[in-house]
Formats: sequence, structure tokens, C-alpha cells
Amino acid sequence: MEFRQRHLLGIEPLAPREITAVLDRAQDYAEAARRGQKHGDALEGLTQVNMFFEASTRTQASFEIAGKRLGADVMSMAMQTSSLSKGETLIDTATTINAMRPDLLVVRHPHSGAVNLLAEKVECAVLNAGDGRHEHPTQALLDALTIRRAKGRLHRLTVAICGDIAHSRVARSNLILLGKMENRVRLVGPPTLMPPGVAELGVEVTDDMEAGLQGADVVMMLRLQRERMDGAFIPSEREYYHRFGLDAEKLAHAAPDAIVMHPGPMNRGVEIDGTIADDLTRSVIREQVEMGVAVRMAAMDLLVAARREP
Repeated sequence: MEFRQRHLLGIEPLAPREITAVLDRAQDYAEAARRGQKHGDALEGLTQVNMFFEASTRTQASFEIAGKRLGADVMSMAMQTSSLSKGETLIDTATTINAMRPDLLVVRHPHSGAVNLLAEKVECAVLNAGDGRHEHPTQALLDALTIRRAKGRLHRLTVAICGDIAHSRVARSNLILLGKMENRVRLVGPPTLMPPGVAELGVEVTDDMEAGLQGADVVMMLRLQRERMDGAFIPSEREYYHRFGLDAEKLAHAAPDAIVMHPGPMNRGVEIDGTIADDLTRSVIREQVEMGVAVRMAAMDLLVAARREP
């Protein structure tokens, strides 16, 4: 097997061949779904538990659909109203979950490192559905699959990731993955939304949108994450859109066949012009959602298979 991981906690531990293995398997699932063959049996008889300590409609729905399409018994726990609100620790919760003997545990948590801690305390495979500002590996993998399908390759591309870099685990996972696959990555955004020392990760950093998009093959816009901000990071949404929102004038600096991405949910008129978001000749935002189910099916399939290997 090309995939040897026991958990999927981030992109950092994955070798390029493992990234490719997930994308290849996801490609098969995506094509089968488009032919009307949506269901498989890779998780038949297994139990998948989704623990979302942080709300996310699309990610949770995507994992639920993925598990059910592969034959798993899927249970989603409302963690905001769980024993944690009554004072139970994360480790106690892990002990309780472990006693139920699930096979797959999907976790989303507002604190970086919480998912890794759970993985150390449970016996099943753990998938990180986003933790704090740390990582969101399946989002980066579905973005990678979307890029590969649109461009025919996932190497030696120029990718501009634009907007709220500082608060984005999506940006972190994407720049790690794209770097592993030999792409040129530019981070574009205001200095107040750029994490310190990010240039040391081998990426280009600029606060000039036109320069950042120059010749880019992929333009990936990020959501302005006001819920993670504890101060005034931008003058106003109107000013932010003027300087960093994607419109036709700014997009003209990218390659003529550049694709536009956004992990969602979108703030139209803040990060991106609605006309561009809906332009199916440039935007692959809808396909990102579609590929999310296929990638999560592939990730769970490969994790289970890796654990069955001697």
C-alpha cells in the first residue's frame, strides 16, 4: 500500500506518494458517483463517530455522506450540548468514546492540537476535520483534487492564496501540500492578516493583490474569519474588498485560464465578487464541494485499509 498512516491529523506527516494515493482513490469515487454508482462497502460493518466541537454544516454533512456511502454506521454527536459543557475534560470524553469501540472518529475542534491529543487516547483511526489555526487536511486534499482535475496536474503551478492567512488552517494545510507537490505558492493579504515568519516556509508573501495574482494558475480566496479575530485587523469590509476582494479587474492579472477557488462559506462582496464566484468558466467552487465527499470517502477507506495491513 502507498498509504501507511494510522490517522489523518494533518498534511505535514504525509509523503507525496500518500497524497497521490488519496487523490487517486478519491478520483475513482468521484467518477463512480458521476456514473450514478455512489455506494461502496469499504466501511461495511464499521462505526464512524463525528464529534464537532465547532459548528460546520458543510464539513460535517460531507463526512456523514461519505461514511454512509461506504456502508458505515454513522453517528454525529452535538458536542456543544454534551458533557463537555458540564465540565468533562477532553481526555474523559476520549475515554468514554473509546469504550464504545468506534472504528473511525472525525473531530473538529476550536483549539489547535486537541485532535492530536484525542488520537493519542483512542484506539480507532482519527480524522482531523479542522483544529484551531493548525490544520484542515481534508480541505487541502479536496482542493488538490479539484486543481488536478481542472489543470491536469498538481505540480509546477503558481498558486495564489489570498486573504485572511493568519486565521486560516485551510491556508496552512494548502501551502504545506502544494509545497510538497513542487508548486510555487504566493500568499497575498494585508500585513495584519499574515502570520509572522510565514515567508520562512518557502512561500512568497505580498500585500499587493495585482502582483500576487500576476500569471497565477490558481487563485484561492479565503474567508475573512471575524469569529477568530480579537481586534481590528482591517479598516472596514468595504476597504478590504477594494484592496483584496477578487473582482474582474484583479483577476485579469492572473493567467487567462486561471481557476478561482474558495473553501466556503463565502462572503460575497467582501472576499469575492458574486459574478466571479458563479462564473463556471473560471470558478470551481461547486466542484470543491463535490470533491469533498469523494476525498473523505478515500481518506476513510485508506485509513481502514492501512490498519488492516499486518
